[in-house]
Amino acid sequence: MADIDLPHLCRLAQLALDGAEADAARADLERIIDMVDRMQAFDTDGVEPLAHPLGTAARLRPDEVTEQVDRDRFQALAPAVQDGMYLVPRVVE
Repeated sequence: MADIDLPHLCRLAQLALDGAEADAARADLERIIDMVDRMQAFDTDGVEPLAHPLGTAARLRPDEVTEQVDRDRFQALAPAVQDGMYLVPRVVE
């Protein structure tokens, strides 16, 4: 089994795990590593990589303009506008 440095992983992920959570996380990671090890044992020689399991392309709608942006109408609804710009409250002092 792989040596899992759980405290180091928790620091990297900025996680604070208590004893039971750490035990559960370690068990989950061990199962994931075991699954990856089993997957790496498969013979994939001669198998072409796939981007998608089905040989079909995505059917997308045509890229057509359906709405127009009416800037004047939107700015008329805004609480504060100056020189064509929306005025918003200051966030950073």
